[in-house]
Amino acid sequence: MPRPRKIQLHGFNNLTKTLSFNLYDVCYAITREDVRSYIEYIDEAYNAERLTQILGDVTEIIGANILNIARQDYDPQGASVTMLISEEAVLPEGVSNSEAPGPLPEAVVAHLDKSHITVHTYPESHPEIGISTFRADIDVSTCGRISPLKALNYLIHSFESDIVTMDYRVRGFTRDTRGKKHFIDHQINSIQNFLARDTKNRFTAIDVNVYQENLFHTKLMLKHFDLDDYLFNVTSADLPDKDAARIARELRREMLEIFYGRNMRKGMKLT
Repeated sequence: MPRPRKIQLHGFNNLTKTLSFNLYDVCYAITREDVRSYIEYIDEAYNAERLTQILGDVTEIIGANILNIARQDYDPQGASVTMLISEEAVLPEGVSNSEAPGPLPEAVVAHLDKSHITVHTYPESHPEIGISTFRADIDVSTCGRISPLKALNYLIHSFESDIVTMDYRVRGFTRDTRGKKHFIDHQINSIQNFLARDTKNRFTAIDVNVYQENLFHTKLMLKHFDLDDYLFNVTSADLPDKDAARIARELRREMLEIFYGRNMRKGMKLT
């Protein structure tokens, strides 16, 4: 596929590119004490300090500078981090908006007036049964040439996620030197084209795109289900077969309801 011709702009690139994530981790804790322990574990694993490090890495990947950081851990649980970022004067070597997967750096050092990154975490549990869910909401909004899409793979690999929902939208317009409006400045057919192969192999993916509005939506759910991956402080071998089968059904129902965004009737086939 030929590379699109670079647009010669008149002034600043006024396009705003926003990538929004919801990442879900689902767990089953048998006792109320285990539920509390799971939420405390997640709350510590993804505290404000750890989230700041993750977002700092994202700024480096997309080629931006950190201007300001605000972060907060909440009582009894949850954390938030907000970064104001600015575009580099020149895109760093290797950073582009091409429709291809972004990097997975082993170590990144963060260096982010018109852009921001935010993350909020939401640990919660079912009031009657032992299902607990950790949700992280991440928004990466950039102005100018840089695009947050290159941070996709790093963010997905930074969280233990069973379900991921992603929205990408390009808003506003910019003008070229002849005065013509451009409502998008890079090629994109699907968010999936920015995902690494291992991610595509691990997840089932569904797209809902509105091309004429430059609005792209992709949902991911893990293909492989192993009950032991979802049990906290216990293994399936410790459970009677009947209980293990029931818990597996409840977990699958929870995941499918999150993935499809609707409640399922009891007795519905879980596929």
